[in-house]
Amino acid sequence: MSQTLPADGHEREASPAGVLPAPRTPSPREAPALKWGVIAPGGIAATFTRALHTYTEQRVVAVGSRDAGRARAFADRFGIAASYGGYAELLADDRVDIVYVASPHSEHFAHAMQAIQAGRHVLVEKAFTRNAREAERLIEAARRRGVFLMEAMWTRFLPHIDVVRQVLESGMLGEVRTVVADHGQYMKPDATSRLFAPELAGGALLDLGVYPVSFASMVLGPFTSITAVGTKAFTGVDGQASIVVTNAAGAHGVLNTTLFTRTPTTASVSGTLARLEIEGPFYAPAAVRLVGREGELLDTFAPAQRDGGLCYEAAEAARCVAAGRLESGLLPLDETLRIMRVLDEIRRELGVVYPGE
Repeated sequence: MSQTLPADGHEREASPAGVLPAPRTPSPREAPALKWGVIAPGGIAATFTRALHTYTEQRVVAVGSRDAGRARAFADRFGIAASYGGYAELLADDRVDIVYVASPHSEHFAHAMQAIQAGRHVLVEKAFTRNAREAERLIEAARRRGVFLMEAMWTRFLPHIDVVRQVLESGMLGEVRTVVADHGQYMKPDATSRLFAPELAGGALLDLGVYPVSFASMVLGPFTSITAVGTKAFTGVDGQASIVVTNAAGAHGVLNTTLFTRTPTTASVSGTLARLEIEGPFYAPAAVRLVGREGELLDTFAPAQRDGGLCYEAAEAARCVAAGRLESGLLPLDETLRIMRVLDEIRRELGVVYPGE
């Protein structure tokens, strides 16, 4: 099939039907130009900062780390004005409009709470916290303080997911019966890696499994049953989990996550009339195919922008803050809390407990 590029800037593969909607996602370049502070300058913070500086008018103006040298190196790398060897100094910097918490899962609660108490708006890297109890306390604190708070589940804000959302709203799939999603990466066993460290809330579930769980929650709504089996890694963290969930209508979600092997990282939503297939990795900017009940390809949407996807979550946060909203309608805090409760139940069934919980 030939490809065309319409005025909305999103590449669409031509098809006989042309039935998939165009995404309603605003351009990240048009989002208000907030000034960001970054807590914990690791790999995901670098990816976030690069996306922010490349695809939006927003900028990181300050970075904080327990290691002043690490903060300074990050600031030099990205042209950031201020670096601090601590978080209190960053939170006291009046240039900072909003804080991005990019520390390990075990530190999300403490760092986000510190930012909230300082009166800063906060974007917290996924998974939001170690457990639902911590998530509930953060949400209560943010609402009490009157600051914006959001989980950085970047997938929710991508254009292809808005296409999925519109298809679900339209009913063109018929009655949704099955959601399938997986996220597995091969991680070399390494006792020094945070992914294998129980004290850092390592394991497959919070780092990788949160993606299929969150996707299934978006499609199916609240789960009425959760069943999980798993295998632990050599350090005792969850190394692999297979999960089946159901909703009130009896639809199923079949989900998998693993540190032991690279999986297709695809997702699909199957209804009585048609299904959506999302290519891998489904959680990043990806093509979406609409397939008929007899297996015929009806339409395809493919995003023009394949990199820098974290710019969309930053743009959503900026729009919300500028509008005075304290949470995002695309990922409300109550849904983040519900997902954390699901993750808690999965861990309970797997027999995984983090130190200090």
